[in-house]
Amino acid sequence: MTLGERNPNKINKTILLVGETGTGKSTLINALVNYAMGVKWEDDVWFQIVEDEKRSQSESQTSDVIVYQIFGFEGKPLPYSLTIIDTPGYGDTRGIKKDDIVNQRLLDLFHSEDGVHEIDAVGLVLKASENRLSDRLRYIFDSVVSLFGKDMEKNIVALITHSNGVTPENVLNALEAAKIKCAKDEENETVHFLFDNCQSTQKTKKNKIALKGAWEVTKDQIGQFADFLTENSPQKLETTVEVLNSRIRLTACIQDAQNRIKFIDEKQKEIQQTQEALKKHEEEMKNDENFTIEVDEVYTDTEPINGGTWGLWFYEGAVCCKTCERNCHYPDCTVAWYPRDCVVMSGGRCTVCGCSVSDHVKEEWKYVNKTRKVKKTLQDVKEKYERKKAGSESLLETLEKEIAELQKEKDQLLEESFQHVVKLEKIALNVNSVSIYDNLDFLIEKMKEKGDTERKRKLEEIKSRMDKDKGIMAALRYGFGQLTAAGKEKK
Repeated sequence: MTLGERNPNKINKTILLVGETGTGKSTLINALVNYAMGVKWEDDVWFQIVEDEKRSQSESQTSDVIVYQIFGFEGKPLPYSLTIIDTPGYGDTRGIKKDDIVNQRLLDLFHSEDGVHEIDAVGLVLKASENRLSDRLRYIFDSVVSLFGKDMEKNIVALITHSNGVTPENVLNALEAAKIKCAKDEENETVHFLFDNCQSTQKTKKNKIALKGAWEVTKDQIGQFADFLTENSPQKLETTVEVLNSRIRLTACIQDAQNRIKFIDEKQKEIQQTQEALKKHEEEMKNDENFTIEVDEVYTDTEPINGGTWGLWFYEGAVCCKTCERNCHYPDCTVAWYPRDCVVMSGGRCTVCGCSVSDHVKEEWKYVNKTRKVKKTLQDVKEKYERKKAGSESLLETLEKEIAELQKEKDQLLEESFQHVVKLEKIALNVNSVSIYDNLDFLIEKMKEKGDTERKRKLEEIKSRMDKDKGIMAALRYGFGQLTAAGKEKK
C-alpha cells in the first residue's frame, strides 16, 4: 500500500514490525504514518491508513506480509520517507507450518528486484502490560530474529504500546528473562520506545487534556525512534537471503540424510539376516535348489500426504526426485508450486540430491522406506549379490563387503549431517533452531553407534544449550500446543 510517489534521490527508512494481533500494531502504524505526514495536535485530523485490529487472535486469517510506503512528506518532520513492513501472520492459530509461509513471503520481498533490500529497524511490538512472554509471543519473535544474520541485533528494538509514558520495567524484564536479542543503550538496557494508543479517540471536553498528554508521549517517542533510525546504519539483506536459503537447504539435507541412514540401517539388517540364514541352512540350500530363506527386504514406496492448496500462491506438498527416489524438500515445502521454484533448487540442480530440476516433481505424496517378508532361494541371493563378487570370494564374504560399503556410505552421511548442523549454528542470529533440535537425538545416537565420541560430544553440547534455552523450549511447547489443538479439532 503506497501513499505518494518515491523520489529515488530522497532517503528512505524501512521498519519491520513483529507482534501478536491485539498488541496495537495497526494503531502504531497509523501513528507513524501521521507523524511522517506532519499531522499535529492542533490539526484535529487523524489519517486512518490501517484498519484497527478488531479480530481476535483466533480469528486472524492472513499470512500475507503487508508493506506500507509513505513518500513525499520528507521534512514534515522526518527527513526521510518511510517503508513499514507488517507481518500479521506470525503465530497464526492454524499452526507453525503457516509461519513458514510468512518467512517465504519475507524472503520473496527481500529477494525481488523491486522489493526491500535493507532494514533500518526490527520493531518487536508488545503491550505495556506484558509481564512475561508467552510461548506464542516468544515463538513469534524468535521466528523473525532467526531470519537475520548476526549483525541485525543492534537494529532490533522494543516498541511498547498502550503506554502511559512510564518506563515499563515489567516488559523490559520479560524481554531480558526471555533472552531476546535486542539493541542495548549506553546503560545496557534494551532500546525501547513508548506509544499511547489513543490518537484516534474522539476529543471531548472531558478527555481532551488526557488525550493531549497521550499525544505528546507518542510524538516525543516517535521523535526519539526517528533519531534512532537516523543514527543507526541499516542492515543490508543479502545476508538474510543467504541465511534463509542456507537454513532451508541445510535442514532439507539433514532430513534427507536421516531417511537415507535409516534405509541403510534396514539394508544392513536385511544382509545380516541373509548371512545368518545362509550359515544356518547352507547344506539344505546346496542339496535343494528350491529351499528358501525368509528375510525382511527393505524397499522404497510412495505414500500420500496431506498436501494441497492454501491460498492463491501457496501449495503444500513434497518436492521429490524420481531418479533418486528421495524426498528433497519435505515436510517444509509450503510455497513453491513447481520444483523449479523450490528454494532447494539452485543453478538448475537440486542442492540435496544433485540431480537436475527436471528430475523432480511436487505432488501430494512422498517416498517412504518399507520392509516386507520375502522368501529367497540360493539362486535369488546369488543373482542379487554375486555381481559384486571379487575373484574367489565366497558369497558370505561378498555380503560382508556389502555391509562394510553401506557402513562407509552411512558414515559419510553422518559426517555431512554433522557439518550441516555446525554450519546452521554459525549463520543465524538465533542459532537455536527447532529444525536442528528435532534432528539431534537421532544424530547423537548414530554417532554413539559409530563410536565417534568427539562429534557425539559436540552434538550433545549443542543439544544441552538448546535444552536450557527458553526460546526453543517455548517454540517446542507452542508447536506441541498447536498439534494438540489441531487433533482436538479433527475429533
